[in-house]
Amino acid sequence: MFSPKFTITNRTTAALTRIERARGFLEAANISETWIKEMSQEALLKEAHYTTHIEGTRLTLEQAERIFEGEFVPGSDPDDVRELLNYRTAFDLVTDYMESQQPMREGLIREIHRRLVDGVRGGAAEPGRYRTVQNYVYSTQSQQVVYQPPPPQDVPVLMQEFVEWLNDFGEIHPVLASGIAQFQLVHIHPFVDGNGRTSRLLSTLCLYRFGYDFKRLFTISEYYDRDRTAFYQKIQGVRDSGMDLTDWLEFFVQGLSTQLTEAVEKGKRTILKDVIARNFLLNPRQTQAVGHILDHGKVMISDLEKLCTGTTRRTLQRDMKQLIEKGVCLEIRSSPTDPTNHYVLSKENVTALSQ
Repeated sequence: MFSPKFTITNRTTAALTRIERARGFLEAANISETWIKEMSQEALLKEAHYTTHIEGTRLTLEQAERIFEGEFVPGSDPDDVRELLNYRTAFDLVTDYMESQQPMREGLIREIHRRLVDGVRGGAAEPGRYRTVQNYVYSTQSQQVVYQPPPPQDVPVLMQEFVEWLNDFGEIHPVLASGIAQFQLVHIHPFVDGNGRTSRLLSTLCLYRFGYDFKRLFTISEYYDRDRTAFYQKIQGVRDSGMDLTDWLEFFVQGLSTQLTEAVEKGKRTILKDVIARNFLLNPRQTQAVGHILDHGKVMISDLEKLCTGTTRRTLQRDMKQLIEKGVCLEIRSSPTDPTNHYVLSKENVTALSQ
């Protein structure tokens, strides 16, 4: 039977504490459902982009957003586009599974893989089928083999044991179990290709299943993509240390903690924005201006023209003048010779409202 080996370090414990605090905040905070829906859609887009970007797709985040909205991006690789959209299809499967509350099954993992690689690169990844050949993991820099997965005849048994463990992992913390699941699937490497994407989505599914969905506001692959070298080193480090998962789990919970901290900070800013809008009776355009300042530190009329399309500059200038008169904002000139003004929040009022 599969039995993971690891030690819970002080750093892991500290990260788990931050994760639990973030979970508590997101569950208890009075955040608008509209904002949660918008941010969860943004998180889905980012996860789709970064999990495929790790595997070598060349789309930018801006291009990915346009593709998600149904636009055609000239010059984009059709396989890159298909892999991006496939993630959304596979994520829909995860959502349906969560609603059904069924136990984990091999068929579910195979269907996740099928959806992720369906119609990509001529079907070379053999969607939804365990591999029948020996495959290898190569270094992207040296092109040398860094890992030889188990032989194909061992895959069915290893996957059976793995799924049995997923349905009963004992007293292991659910977040750690999700990190273990991500590593173990990519270690077994049950598919010809697409193992990394499948493992990361499986890990997300495990978090959701164990009650750690965090309003679906986190994007763990974004953390990995920031330093792919460290990401790959931590995975390989498990094998180099005799299958000890300690360092990998430390890395995993640190990444999740980092992403959730960013989500919590965004949540706090939107709560403050709503409080300011309510207390000062702001109109929707003024509320957007305050939100932009909270996110970026300042706002210019040109920023508002992008946010409030179809609104005249004169109207936007009048909105900002009213914000100054109400004591919400201050007008700042960059330099005596720079005619471009920008606006910031009045620290005195913001501090009073945030207490």
